[in-house]
Amino acid sequence: MDKELLAMLVCPRCQGKLKYDRERAELKCHFDGLAFPIEDEIPVMLEEQARHMDADEKLGKSPKAPGEVRDATS
Repeated sequence: MDKELLAMLVCPRCQGKLKYDRERAELKCHFDGLAFPIEDEIPVMLEEQARHMDADEKLGKSPKAPGEVRDATS
């Protein structure tokens, strides 16, 4: 994704910064908990097409692996 384009884009709901998730091809707004898809290198900045992140993802925590048990410190 073009770094200049990425620097100009903001969340359409709160106007906040977005974080680029290259692995999932999404732009994420952790404040609103929305993940906007990138299709053919074009960000789709429509709330209706955004994915709602779960609480851990919204807080920036890494996903739990199957069978993994988190202790109170993670």
